[in-house]
Amino acid sequence: MRKIIKLQDLDCASCAAKIESAIAKLDGVIDVKVNFMGQRMTLEAPDEQFDDVLVKAQKAARKIESDLVFLG
Repeated sequence: MRKIIKLQDLDCASCAAKIESAIAKLDGVIDVKVNFMGQRMTLEAPDEQFDDVLVKAQKAARKIESDLVFLG
């Protein structure tokens, strides 16, 4: 499954790159792209694992950018 998630309060391109790198290392992630200018993240993971991978991705992202909001 591939899903585009809108982000809010992503402060800089460097943080976006760090978040993308951290999420890419998580188990179950097939592909991830974090777009600073578009304030969105595209996440791909197996259908049966997607919700768990998304929760892990949110936790990893908030370690880097604590006020980051995932809008769906």
